[in-house]
Parts: sequence; C-alpha cells; structure tokens
Amino acid sequence: YLEWALLDFSTADTFRAGCAQMLDNCADLGLNTVLAQVRPFGDALYPSDYFPFSHLCTGTQGQDPGFDPLALLVDAAHARDLQLEAWVNPYRIQAGQTPALCGASPARLHPDWVRYTDTGAYLDPASADVRQYIADGVGELCARYAVDGIHFDDYFYPTTDPAFDAADYAASGSTRTQDDWRRENVNALMELCHAAARRYGVRFGAAPTGDPEQNYTLQYSDAARWLRQGTVDYLMPQLYWGQEYVKDGDTSHSLARLAGAWAALPRAAGVRLYAGLGAYRIGDGDGSDTPGEWSTGHSLADQLAALNTLGIDYIGLYRYDSLFNNTAYPTLAAAEQDSVAQIWRGD
Repeated sequence: YLEWALLDFSTADTFRAGCAQMLDNCADLGLNTVLAQVRPFGDALYPSDYFPFSHLCTGTQGQDPGFDPLALLVDAAHARDLQLEAWVNPYRIQAGQTPALCGASPARLHPDWVRYTDTGAYLDPASADVRQYIADGVGELCARYAVDGIHFDDYFYPTTDPAFDAADYAASGSTRTQDDWRRENVNALMELCHAAARRYGVRFGAAPTGDPEQNYTLQYSDAARWLRQGTVDYLMPQLYWGQEYVKDGDTSHSLARLAGAWAALPRAAGVRLYAGLGAYRIGDGDGSDTPGEWSTGHSLADQLAALNTLGIDYIGLYRYDSLFNNTAYPTLAAAEQDSVAQIWRGD
C-alpha cells in the first residue's frame, strides 16, 4: 500500500497511467507476477460487499473513487503477460490511528470483533465469525476478478501479550495452552481461506516472517504445518537478511541458514517454497556486523544464485519503490535492477 499512496487516484486515466509505468518496469525486470496489496486496513481497493473503499483511493475511507482500481490493475497486468495476486492483510484495521475509520469499517459494524494493542486495531483471530468474514472476502475477490492468486502477508497475531485475548481463551473452554489455541485459530483461518480460493481455481499463499521459530512462537503461525498439510499452495518466507549476516557472532539469520531451514521442512505434493528478498535493504544494509553486502549493486542477484543451489528457484522482491523509486541510492538500485534482469531475462 506504500506504493499506492504515491499514485494519483483522481481519475481512472491517471490511475491507469501510474499503474502502466509500474507494470512496465516489472515486466522489463523479468518478473512474472505482481503482488498488489488490495486490502491493507480492513478496507479495499475495489468495490466490496464486505469492506469499504480504502482511504488510499481518495484520502477518506469509504469514499468511492468513481472507478474500480483492481479491475484496471488486473487488466493492465495481464496485458503485459504478468500474473496478478491480490495481497490481503487479514486482520489489521488500523496502524496507530491510521486510517480514520468510516461507518462501514468492520470495526464500526462489529465492534465485538476488534481487539487493540499499542500498535493499533485488529480483527480478533479467535472469532469464528471473523474467520468466515475474511474467507468470504477472499471468495469475493476470486469470484469477481481474474486474479491469479491470493497472498497473505505476515500479519497474524499482533502480540504475545496474554491479555490480548484472555477473555476469548477463557470462554473457549479449550484444554490447549493459550499459545496452542492461538495457533489453531490461525490454522482455521488459513484452511478456510485456502478452501475459498481453491473453489475458484485460484492459488493461495502466504509470506511468513523469515525465522520459522519466530513464526511459531511470536505470531502463532504454524507455517511448517501449512507446508506439510497443503494448507497453502506456496509459502514465501521473508528472508530479508544477506548471505554474510552476522550479529554478535550469531549467523542464524543469514540467508543460507534461514533458507536451509525452510527448505528442509516437509512439503505436501504440489506445495511450492519461494523466498522473499529484502530489496528495501539496498544501501541501508540489514544491520549486520559485517556491512557492505548491500552496497555491491548485485546483492539480490547473488542471493538468487545462492538460493538456486538450495532448490529455491522463485523469489519475491520487497518492495517496488526500493528498486524503481529509490531516491536515497538511485545508482545502487539501478545496478541491482540490471544484475537481476541479466539473470531473469538472459541478457
């Protein structure tokens, strides 16, 4: 949604022109798929029976921009032989106080569905009604648009604080620990949404955080189970550290260590493993005690080659602006583009 905030939604033509430039750049790089966030805050970049229009369209949540941004985006992507996945943030309603919520927000219509933390407002993962609502929203996307996939990001449980859903847990009567009960709530959501997408022949995947253990313990997302049981059609863990990453002698978050851990997990037949790479690290680095890897102009290409040796042949890049609108490191970003394009396009 950060890219959407910079586009001109004032008319269908201005939006179409902005999308055209972005998609041309993606195609020129050699990408085959674009992940476009269409539901960032319990709202939508398309007319929906479940969610109000996003504030990103007009500045005011719930205000109709007068056209369907997602319909234009799907058509423009397919015209360039790019696949388009609808990227959904399943639970988040607000980050802090942003956006200002309209009367049609699910948080206003169903205040009992919402839980709050220091970081914002979230739909309650423990609610069966919430899970069905999110799954119905996935079905709506698949029924109305020729999307090639549904993509969930890593926003699952927003906190480890037991107080977040203590009342829900007590009312559930569960014999599981609160942690295991939370994981089952997320599993139930993923299973519902996968089924909703597959009814329309649309693939369903997620981008969990890069550390498998932190997924399990901090966000209660049992991604290993999803791979093993085929709850997803693909996973794309966020491997946003470099090959040489080390912190105080610890290399556990280096690309090879994390990628190897994911690659070693059992996968159901047909389930694919991709890797999300941190293009946003270009120039700034990843906080490693051995800096410099992200200032070579070919860090992403080098990572691509390293992942290939592990049998991970597909990657995602986060994010577009880091490569194509990088005002801090324009020369580095251009070099990274060239080095990746040489691999993907065979230049």
